Amino acid sequence: MPSIYLPTPGRRAIVVGAGSFGTAVAVLLARGGLRTTLQARTPEQARSLSEHRENRVYLPGVELPRELRIEDVRSGLQRAEFVFLGVPSRGLDEVIAGLREAGLPSKAAVVSLAKGLVPPDGRAPSELLRGLLGEGRVAVIGGPAHAREMVHEGAGLVAASSNEQLAAAIAQVFIRAGVVCEESNDPVGVELAGAAKNAAALAAGATEAQGLNAAGAAAGHIFAEVWRYAEARGAQPASLIGLAGTGDLVATALAPQSRNRRAGELLGEGVATEEIPGRIGQAVEALDLVPLLARALQDAGIDAPVTSGLSRLIAGDLPLDDWIALVRTTVPPSPARRRLGRPQRGFWKRQVDRWRDWRGRDAALVP
Repeated sequence: MPSIYLPTPGRRAIVVGAGSFGTAVAVLLARGGLRTTLQARTPEQARSLSEHRENRVYLPGVELPRELRIEDVRSGLQRAEFVFLGVPSRGLDEVIAGLREAGLPSKAAVVSLAKGLVPPDGRAPSELLRGLLGEGRVAVIGGPAHAREMVHEGAGLVAASSNEQLAAAIAQVFIRAGVVCEESNDPVGVELAGAAKNAAALAAGATEAQGLNAAGAAAGHIFAEVWRYAEARGAQPASLIGLAGTGDLVATALAPQSRNRRAGELLGEGVATEEIPGRIGQAVEALDLVPLLARALQDAGIDAPVTSGLSRLIAGDLPLDDWIALVRTTVPPSPARRRLGRPQRGFWKRQVDRWRDWRGRDAALVP
């Protein structure tokens, strides 16, 4: 495992992205003893945060600690020993690709806060980060963590990394800040749990006006479809059952301020997808996530009619009534069918090759 800086007290942390969640994480890191800098998207946003010591746009009412430094992203990452990426999944690939150009030190660890997939292929953020930095320097954060409540009352976070020492160190920073944080060695499972949560919350919001049974069925179908995909990727079931999955789903479904649930409600009211972020006032992760998720499930051979239908609803290709009918009539595959699944890539070629080997051995035995 390569040597990296661990987030012990006094280390330098940079949070890239001053949205609601990025701001809340920066506040907690500062409380947890890290020398933390919050990098805003623009110089204007950085000046506003510095002047008011409050994120009046995305997290009003939360005072920024005086020890929390504010700057804009043009300042680079040269001083960072620990970097949190608090930017939406759309554009996250560009941020990741630009880490080295921004001066990321060779030992710095990078943590994704995104609960989505990265376009255009629907890859998990940690997958892109591992390709650039290697496994030992990459971690992700999941779990039920409404930004305002997290700062004032706490949360139930999950810090996940294949480098268990790194996951443990991150968890300890949040614990020192007064937030419960579970350790995990399953970053892909935690990321897909967050993706399932966002998609399921959107689905529940879109069907809520049709009744609680329909909303529950929509969320349950999508969560089960993503679960099957996660299992195929080697994720641990506990990651989707626990805080990062069902715990986060309940928190999002109940939160009146949930962007994903509210976006679903607007879809159900017939509001065009492109108008929804403006109505809500922030980016809505699930609107970008669901089409990527549907594509990833299809490419993996996962039977996912409800996720696919939600993607078509977002695109305007499926009427709401047809979406509701799909939710109400879809029967999940039986356990036997789920175990069988689709043959792995190259399965039939391997069978043909074996058959030819057998034919060749038989021919050799003929006198």
